[in-house]
Amino acid sequence: MEFFIKKDLVSYLSQFVTDARWQKMQEVLNQRTRRLTVVLEGIHKPHNASAVLRSCDGFGIQDVHIVERDTEFDPNRQVSMGADRWLTLHRYDDVRTNNTAACLDRLKDNGYTLVATTPHDPDTTIDRVPVTEKTAILFGSELRGLSDYACRHADIRAKIPMYGFSESFNISVSAALSLYELTKRLRGETDNWQLGDRERVDLQLAWLRQSIRASSQLEEEFLTARANC
Repeated sequence: MEFFIKKDLVSYLSQFVTDARWQKMQEVLNQRTRRLTVVLEGIHKPHNASAVLRSCDGFGIQDVHIVERDTEFDPNRQVSMGADRWLTLHRYDDVRTNNTAACLDRLKDNGYTLVATTPHDPDTTIDRVPVTEKTAILFGSELRGLSDYACRHADIRAKIPMYGFSESFNISVSAALSLYELTKRLRGETDNWQLGDRERVDLQLAWLRQSIRASSQLEEEFLTARANC
């Protein structure tokens, strides 16, 4: 669908949500970013998966790349509070291929710097990870952490400083701490972190479609009327 048709469709569908809901969508869009994205590799506990998605939504991360290894990614809606409805989830679940490689190759092709979170042999700490370029931050499974492949192919290996006996934080806590630090600096140190006009319209349309019960019928009526003009 052409950009200007989408824009007009968004304007039309916005009449069918409350003013408060429409205003909330605009406020959220103003804080969304694709300069920072999250990769979840092999996360299998529904509680942890859901908590990470909720953190991504809360800190304005739009894209989450989900790499399945030996278990299916299955978030718990009660924990995520429906956050996955507002995120763009990219799944890599082909049993015939190396899903981690497929994900990382795609991100590299799109200009992302890959940052592996790991307590082992880090290059730096999370508070010193640069945010001036497009960045993908990688989190691994609850027990094993990131795969050797992910760590070897990352551009940066970063750890969260810890001062107790434990080696690492729970995955959901690690994600929340990392995203708090990185998004705070992203908004404070860079000027081009927000979404472009086309990205905003695409998300407005996606969010309206899932917010309006009869969205498919309304959209069809709009397109038919436009074609007959």
